[in-house]
Amino acid sequence: MKIGQARSAAEEWVRLHASKTAGFAGAYYSGSTVGRPDGEELPSASDVDIVIVIEAEHPPMKPGKFRYREALLEATYLAAGQLASADEVLTSYHLAGSFRVDAIIADPTGRLRILQAEVARRFREHGMVRLRCQEAHDRVYNGLRAIDAEAPLHDLATSWLFPTGIMAHLPLVATLRNPTVRQRYAAAREALADCGRDALYGKLLEQLGCANWSPDQTMRHLRQLERTFDAAAAAAKTPFFFSSDITEAAKPIAIDGSIALIRAGMHREAVFWIAATFARCHKILAADAGRKLQETHLPAFRNLLADLGLRERHDFLARAEQSLRLLPEQWAEMETIMSTNPDIRK
Repeated sequence: MKIGQARSAAEEWVRLHASKTAGFAGAYYSGSTVGRPDGEELPSASDVDIVIVIEAEHPPMKPGKFRYREALLEATYLAAGQLASADEVLTSYHLAGSFRVDAIIADPTGRLRILQAEVARRFREHGMVRLRCQEAHDRVYNGLRAIDAEAPLHDLATSWLFPTGIMAHLPLVATLRNPTVRQRYAAAREALADCGRDALYGKLLEQLGCANWSPDQTMRHLRQLERTFDAAAAAAKTPFFFSSDITEAAKPIAIDGSIALIRAGMHREAVFWIAATFARCHKILAADAGRKLQETHLPAFRNLLADLGLRERHDFLARAEQSLRLLPEQWAEMETIMSTNPDIRK
């Protein structure tokens, strides 16, 4: 399917369904398709991200992933207050990228287009880029400092994994690239290679724990994940914010997308999302499956963590401390990248 076809489906869904949401204030594209041409092929392991803006202080749980006219869409609600000013958007590395170009689907009040024009004009200002990098830096620092070693294993793994993964977002923000979720390490590798900083990328993989993994090793864990994924998808009843990621409709992203990365020689880059999905599957199993089913799939998850160097609970804290010691060095590298990037306006 072409990106343009998927966008057509997304726009129809917004017009016929999302626009009927109470407090609907607009919609725009987010994620990996922003800025890409309509004629480009949309990979089968990719979805089209849509943000639905609503006038509500506390938006409801996101609709998540679903199929509409054969396109895989992922819809998220966002409180309109988070888009109150251009400065707020420009300093948020998750929000700013969608407004650097015209990615607006619907704008009944006209406010989104005014906002988009201002963000696009100032997106490349050095001060704003640095503030977005600072936000990512702070998420790493605060997240790694907040790890609870007594949490259930799946929550412990998640609390370590995601702030560690934000370290891969820093070079994307510094080089004005989209801070993608599933393929963040592949994108970070390219960004750092373009800047001649491959050594830093190797250190990011070391913090993740997969610097020396082989393709066979990654594939073996992926096959174990597939079995766990199927069990969790079948058992799921309790709603979580990521629930739509663990469904039959989302399986091409979690499983087939990882296979594609491995076959493309990016087996280490596939590890982040394999680990994240493993942890999410076990959170579902803990909530909705019997003890026997949980125990059946737990060894595969423990094996993955062991291969990441995380055999005991204190290993998560020790790795977090390693990452925190690396963070000042990484920040210095980001400062250099930002100061020498000709696309950033000084």
